[in-house]
Amino acid sequence: MTGLDSWYAFMKSHDAKALWDLLHPDAIFESPVVHAPQRGRDITFKYLATAEKVLGGPGFSYVGEWTSADGAVLEFKTVIDGIEINGVDIISFDAEGRITNFKVMVRPLKAINMLHRLMAEQLAAAQS
Repeated sequence: MTGLDSWYAFMKSHDAKALWDLLHPDAIFESPVVHAPQRGRDITFKYLATAEKVLGGPGFSYVGEWTSADGAVLEFKTVIDGIEINGVDIISFDAEGRITNFKVMVRPLKAINMLHRLMAEQLAAAQS
């Protein structure tokens, strides 16, 4: 199973342990709303698990895939609160298939603003 296969399996299963195991200890997460890259497995896991909760509902689907030897660009679409969200996940994998870098880009601005609010609410709730 490739790293990309493992990512798709996580998105289908929502298994937090599978996500943790998929992340390289030095993984980096790049958010569309947080200026600085988030470095390390702990924070990358936190952001990806939260994003999966916010975005990964029944309307979420990947609609495009472009791959290279060590990565993939996955285009996704979903609708939340009547707002159509379109974006891409840009994922890099190491030789063992673990995620080393995960960058998310989202459009339109209305969707980015809503995701910023929903992610902040989820992250705050997780700390409570």
